[in-house]
Amino acid sequence: MAFHIVLVEPEIPANTGNISRTCAATGTTLHLVRPLGFNTDDKTLKRAGLDYWHSVDIRYYDSFHELREALGDRRLFYATTKADKLYTDFVYQDEDVFVFGKETKGLPPEIIEANRETCIRMPMTTSVRSLNLSNSAAIVLFEGLRQNNFLGLK
Repeated sequence: MAFHIVLVEPEIPANTGNISRTCAATGTTLHLVRPLGFNTDDKTLKRAGLDYWHSVDIRYYDSFHELREALGDRRLFYATTKADKLYTDFVYQDEDVFVFGKETKGLPPEIIEANRETCIRMPMTTSVRSLNLSNSAAIVLFEGLRQNNFLGLK
């Protein structure tokens, strides 16, 4: 059992590579929703993920709707600077899904509005627009892992 990270239309290969390494280290499944802003055999992507790319359970989808159908009844939490609730306001459980949008625009407004109750944000000063995508994914994922005694990780 594990958590899931979804990247909706990621644009920067290094961020996806870093997230894939975090997923490899934690047994987290990585879901990528197209279109991607890079080719998955991109050297930057593989360099950021180092030699862990093959150790990650990566699944690809052509749309957010296709992803939703594949995930079934799992709980989804949507990371956005537009959320009212903090990521620490929820109790996470095994198989929960953390959804992140593209680096330049975040999640589409229609996804945020349709899921307002499970939108989460990280507190920060108003001097920056947002945190780096790979940092945000790691912060939220490790909070979920911490709440669940790290799901057997050593």
